[in-house]
Amino acid sequence: MKSIKSTYNNNNKRAIYGIIGSAIVLIIPYLICITSIDDIQTKQSLCPFKLLTGLPCPGCGITKSMVFFYHGDFLTSLHYHPLGPFAVVFFAFLIITLFIKLFTGKNYYYPVTHHRPLIIVLASILIVFHVVRTIYFVCNNSFLDILKESIWM
Repeated sequence: MKSIKSTYNNNNKRAIYGIIGSAIVLIIPYLICITSIDDIQTKQSLCPFKLLTGLPCPGCGITKSMVFFYHGDFLTSLHYHPLGPFAVVFFAFLIITLFIKLFTGKNYYYPVTHHRPLIIVLASILIVFHVVRTIYFVCNNSFLDILKESIWM
C-alpha cells in the first residue's frame, strides 16, 4: 500500500514534468521567432510523417503557427494551423495551474483539461482541418511534388 507521502511526491513529479514539457513547447517556437522569422516560411518541416509520406500530418504547421502568433501576425498564424494560438494559450494556462498545484496541493486544472465536450470539439476541428487540408494538398500537387516533400526524392 502506498503512503500518502509517496503519492504526493509522484503527483509533484508529474506536475514538474508537465511544467517542463509545456515550457519546452512554448520556448522552442519563441526561440525560432526571435532568431529566424524571415526565412521560416521557406524552411522544410521536420515532421516525421511528412518526411515519410510527403503529406502533412494533423499537427503540421503548428510550430510555425505559434511562431507567427508570438510575432503578432495572427492571420498568418491561423493560416498555418488553426489550433496554434490555442496551443500557446493552453500550455501557458497549464504551466500556471501546475505551479498553483505544486504550491497549494489543489488540482484546479483537471476540470478544464479533462472537459470531454471541449476535447471532442477540438478533436473534431483537428480532424476536419486535416481532411480538408489533405484533400486540398493532393488536388493541388502532382505525385512528384508530393514525393519532393518527402525523403524519397
